[in-house]
Amino acid sequence: MKVLLPALVILLFACNVEAKVLTKTIEYRHGDALLQGYLAWDDAVKGKRPGVLVVHEWWGHNAYVRHRAEQLAQLGYVAFALDMYGKGILAKTPEEAGKLAGQFKNDRPLGRARARAGLDVLLQQELTDPARVAAVGYCFGGTTVLEMARGGAPLAGVVSFHGGLDTPLPAQPGAIKAKVLVLHGADDPFVPAEQITVFENEMRQAGADWQLVKYGGAVHSFTNPESDSYNLKGAAYNKKADMRSWEAMRAFFGEIFRLPSAPSSVRVE
Repeated sequence: MKVLLPALVILLFACNVEAKVLTKTIEYRHGDALLQGYLAWDDAVKGKRPGVLVVHEWWGHNAYVRHRAEQLAQLGYVAFALDMYGKGILAKTPEEAGKLAGQFKNDRPLGRARARAGLDVLLQQELTDPARVAAVGYCFGGTTVLEMARGGAPLAGVVSFHGGLDTPLPAQPGAIKAKVLVLHGADDPFVPAEQITVFENEMRQAGADWQLVKYGGAVHSFTNPESDSYNLKGAAYNKKADMRSWEAMRAFFGEIFRLPSAPSSVRVE
């Protein structure tokens, strides 16, 4: 046994080295808009696996959302970070971000359709199991995945990280097919208490399978380490809330995708 142990260690190490997250950019269209998304998957995982659509913050499709897609790939999913604004379009200021996001805030059907175009790309991937697909979103992206759920998108579940909860088009009874998980900063000034109450009542009246988790001391954009540099009052990174919300998402995926529980192998920093 003493002779075999070093060989076993070497074999395990070699297997870990061979495992690699692969990525590629994918151009696609929605109407006249040219969009560019980012696909990530682990080549050590064989065959079809659950797919996760990732929707960016109001800044646009940037390095942060691509990093999240890579983290999801490390967990064994095929992840596609969609593009809501257009190839190369990124906001540099909160004013620009508000204008870009506002076109979808003011036209929810357009936002749902643009997100569905990204979902279609994910569903078309050879590695994606179309029966096991979810969507996650951050801030503006969180609002977007909730709109997808309200519109009856074919998703097993949606996860909103510090997203807005209001909508001019509340879900009708029976419309929401996806399970819903909202991960919310308890001190987020952009989501007032009355908005939470309205959202909860909407979920009840729609007959949705929903959860809302609040993280004490966390404000808006609590998962993004870069949020402190935005100089946006009410937005700040919170490491504990980031880690706890990531684990809550993993447990949720274990439920909706019927996966065995396993310790996390991905750091969220």
